Amino acid sequence: MFDELSDKLGNVFAKLRGRGVLTDADIKDGLREVRRVLLEADVNFSLTREFLERVEKKAVGVLQIKSIQPAQQLVKIVHDELTAMLGERREGLKISTVPPTIVMMVGLQGSGKTTTSAKLARRLTAEGKTTRMVAADVYRPAAIDQLEALGTQLNVPVYADRTTTDVVKIAKAGIEQGMRARERVVIIDTAGRLQIDTDMMDELKRLKAAIKPDEILLVADGMTGQEAVKIAQGFDEALNVTGVILTKLDGDARGGAALSIYGVIKKPIKYIGVGEKVDALEEFHPERMAGRILQMGDIVSLVEKAQESFDAVEAKKLEKKVRKEGMDLEDFLSAMRQMQKLGPMENLLKLLPGVNTKMLKDAKMDPKRLKHIEAIVLSMTPAERKKPELLNGSRRARIAKGSGRTVSEVNKLMDQFREMQKMMKKMGMGGGGAGGKGGGGMPRMPFGGGGMFGGR
Repeated sequence: MFDELSDKLGNVFAKLRGRGVLTDADIKDGLREVRRVLLEADVNFSLTREFLERVEKKAVGVLQIKSIQPAQQLVKIVHDELTAMLGERREGLKISTVPPTIVMMVGLQGSGKTTTSAKLARRLTAEGKTTRMVAADVYRPAAIDQLEALGTQLNVPVYADRTTTDVVKIAKAGIEQGMRARERVVIIDTAGRLQIDTDMMDELKRLKAAIKPDEILLVADGMTGQEAVKIAQGFDEALNVTGVILTKLDGDARGGAALSIYGVIKKPIKYIGVGEKVDALEEFHPERMAGRILQMGDIVSLVEKAQESFDAVEAKKLEKKVRKEGMDLEDFLSAMRQMQKLGPMENLLKLLPGVNTKMLKDAKMDPKRLKHIEAIVLSMTPAERKKPELLNGSRRARIAKGSGRTVSEVNKLMDQFREMQKMMKKMGMGGGGAGGKGGGGMPRMPFGGGGMFGGR
């Protein structure tokens, strides 16, 4: 997400930091480079010009601030203005005081509207808000089947009526069911078209007037850049949308739509789709996103992701056991599975300050390596996992054969496991079984060229 934009902006500011002392001319040159980068990222031309005018105005006098490095101060100014361009602050879903909250999902066909409806339903349900989905797309073949399948997968009720094409009738009946079931939110999945047309907008206007939704969320494909912005303008003029969900941002290296859409229609981006799985919908925080783009990290999102994914009871039990008895390979496997719930390691590392995509590429991280490690550990007997010191040469050869990996990979895993035990012993969490002799320094991190999850 935004890798290309992030790398190019990172290079601009790295050059400025490398000069040490900055002149007004240096800052003007730097801002000229920022302008080029933003335009290459398909950011709206007028917004880019206004953005740079504000940055330049704030940057006047930055050279006179002796206590802070001018380059760092300039990065801070750009960060603040990027935040403003993205929407200034997080705006969540408006939940009605009198349930159910009615959310109307609109957008073109192919933007991911039906899948996004399900992702939003899953997220709201996880937050404790009982949710129902209504299948009001009566034109696209299999749209109703798709929503019902997603509802079954998520255990979220879906209202559908295949006997009529009257979307107002369908939506009203679905909302009535939601009211009777005392559900907090009802999501209406409306029909999309291949392009904006009069018939489409007239139908959506009739639906809006009939059901009076609390939210009208436009689902737009982030990868289409300025085309997504034009589509947003069309829908906003017709329906006065209350917010935007940008999808497919995991494949958007440039970020033109995200950086332009708020500035053009002044409606907040409320969520972003970052993958195909039903849990791949994130809240959109302008300040945090600006930090990610400028490689300043996003620790808050990392912590929130961990809180969502980790089983707190299991984690507490594991910590207590490790403190008392030390870590064995069963514990290691349990901890690794908890980590897998957080998603790809590469995506997690991007949330850390100072980590850029070039560093991650150089690390040659192999996303399959976690599965390889799991296969090795599962090829051991319960006794071997409990007492790793039992693993002699012949046992390691058997494990390598059983897991489909090499003996050298088994040996490398065991070396790194011992290093982890040493580190935990130093931290006062017990080393256990095969701790070996204490050694200086931190163990190699489980990523990077020679690390546990790195390349061969």
